[in-house]
Amino acid sequence: MTNEDIARFFNDTQAYIQGNPDLRDPQVEGWFRTRQHFRNSSEHAILQIPVGCGKTGLMALLPFGIAQGRVLVIAPNLEIRRGISTAFDIAGRDCFWTYTRVLTDVNHGPYTAVLDGQDANIHDCENSHIVVTNIQQLASRADRWLPAFPDDFFDLIMVDEGHHNVARSWERVFERFPNAKVVSLTATPFRGDGREIAGEVVYAYPFRTAMVRGYIKQITAVNVAPQEISFTYRGDSRHHTLDEVLQLRDEEWFSRGVALAPECNRSIVDASIQWLQHLRQSGTFHQLIAVACSVDHSRQVRSLYAERGLNAREIHSNMPADQVEEVLQDLRRSRIDCIVQVRMLGEGFDHPNLSVAAIFQPFRSLSPYVQFIGRVMRVIHQNNPQHTDNRGIAVSHVGLNIDRHWDDFRRIDQEDQELIQGWLESGDERPPADEPGQRRRLTPDMVVQDEIISHFIEQAYLDPMDDAVIDDLIEEFRRRGLDPETLGLSRDNLRQRLIQARTREGMEPREIPVTPQRRRQEARRRLNERSRTLANRVVTAIGASINGRNIALAYPELRSVNNFAAVIQIVNRSVNERLEADGGTRGEIPLERLEEVLEQIDQIGDEVQGEIQERLSRR
Repeated sequence: MTNEDIARFFNDTQAYIQGNPDLRDPQVEGWFRTRQHFRNSSEHAILQIPVGCGKTGLMALLPFGIAQGRVLVIAPNLEIRRGISTAFDIAGRDCFWTYTRVLTDVNHGPYTAVLDGQDANIHDCENSHIVVTNIQQLASRADRWLPAFPDDFFDLIMVDEGHHNVARSWERVFERFPNAKVVSLTATPFRGDGREIAGEVVYAYPFRTAMVRGYIKQITAVNVAPQEISFTYRGDSRHHTLDEVLQLRDEEWFSRGVALAPECNRSIVDASIQWLQHLRQSGTFHQLIAVACSVDHSRQVRSLYAERGLNAREIHSNMPADQVEEVLQDLRRSRIDCIVQVRMLGEGFDHPNLSVAAIFQPFRSLSPYVQFIGRVMRVIHQNNPQHTDNRGIAVSHVGLNIDRHWDDFRRIDQEDQELIQGWLESGDERPPADEPGQRRRLTPDMVVQDEIISHFIEQAYLDPMDDAVIDDLIEEFRRRGLDPETLGLSRDNLRQRLIQARTREGMEPREIPVTPQRRRQEARRRLNERSRTLANRVVTAIGASINGRNIALAYPELRSVNNFAAVIQIVNRSVNERLEADGGTRGEIPLERLEEVLEQIDQIGDEVQGEIQERLSRR
């Protein structure tokens, strides 16, 4: 097919868009605004569409009346690419064009080719109206694809999760097709590194309106607030009230300490379980997603949920792909209550039953915070804002200073891009790299001995005192053919109903009971996990290779095949000496002793590292 053939298809085909009741407002309005934009400008267009509002469907509409040739759709990862290719498959039951009645006849297209790295070639692309790929396949695979396409091969390029579009790999694509129209679609039109996204925002659909209309869940932020907290920081004992905590939380050492403190983690865990149980009263199996600071921290958080009877699993990038997929399948099949993730399950992960987001990480910038909250935004019951299942709760601790991001998140709807840019902070969410010879500690500098949680601080995204929320509610009544005034609902009535709904739901914090057996079982599991983590960090700090043999050869009595196996045995020997147990008998150790040794894990690491370095120096 030539570009002329494709242009005729996208301009002459009668696509049922305007007035189509099966389409959502942001899809129709986004298509219309984009078409108007490209009639007057060639600048890249940015469409801000909240997660769950039909972004993939909007991409399916955009070529009609806009594209004058072939269309390229770029996803940031495989998960999103799979979703797009499924929606664009004219032979599939989930084809967007057919189930929304946008097209009554798809026998002649649009045909879609998918660059999946398995069985795709240039002829597939030449015979298709649309090409769907992920950025790694297109621009990071030894230049297989980009040089294969003439510079006029694509007339319209659509970038999903367009806040990535200033990365070098994306820029290479735009440079390759200099005359193509570019549309970037994103829920968060800003980046965490402060770089400006290329293009002009031509359409923004408010999160507020999406919640009122039931496109996404109505989100409430809940922070546990300690009446008082006692902790030791670098040997200095302190005791603070809530007011003092609110002053201290701006200090990075304090928010980081709260994030890693088991006592504070327990408070977040208890609160998130309490809200999960509250949502499950509807009879629906709501699930919980948590974000942790590191792999070790994710295991600590998982153990706290497991102690309280939840089936919890952690997921992180160090896990084998088949193990990750197994956890995700268990999540989707409702076999687990809670998933604790570290920089995973980001853009494109779609699981509506995730309704509680537990935040254990002090996000340093707004973009990753909004991306994480997006995981609990997808509705369970479409277009039904009043349904009790369409609620999302984001739980954290006031000491993490997360509510500053919540306030900024709510202000995105002001559509003030200069204001948004002012929020951005350059900073890495990842833990700092280990310095040579230094071992990253498993226990934080700040050790919390106790905290008394007095209440929850709740903030609903839909603020009853915000006139824009009331305007949206009135508009939603009218869209459904109802007149609020005829029903006796004035603006003040609507405002009071929102306030009363929030008041009725208020809960007091309570501790979730933990049986001694579960606590002992998880302490034993954590000790085993931390022993392996400690061994890995010792090998790294010494500067040895995991698979090397220099440490193993220094301990011939261990008969180890590599350094990692040798250090694991040395660490386990030291741990068992502290436990006063022979190898393989940790199941008989009482809870109190297990927890004492867990607290001594870094001291054990110092001793093991010193012993190994001394023995290596004698060789």
